[in-house]
Amino acid sequence: MFSIEHEFDATVVTLVDDGTAPLQEDVTINAFAECITLEQYNARLDRVETITLSMDQIKDLAAALNLPEGVYSLKKP
Repeated sequence: MFSIEHEFDATVVTLVDDGTAPLQEDVTINAFAECITLEQYNARLDRVETITLSMDQIKDLAAALNLPEGVYSLKKP
C-alpha cells in the first residue's frame, strides 16, 4: 500500500509494508526539484534515517530497474 501527497515544495510518497511478517517500517520518499530523499524509522537506534539521492542517481535507478545484471553507464545528451 502507498500514499501520494503534493506538498508546497515536494511530492511525498509513503510506502507501507503490508505484506507478511516480519514487516518493515514505512518508507517516506520526498521528491524535491533538486533531489530525492528516502526516510525510514530505525527502531534499534530510535531515529529516522535519511538517504539523499541526486536526480542523476534517480535516473540511473529507474534505468536499472529494467535492465539485466551487469554494470552500465548512462550517456548524457
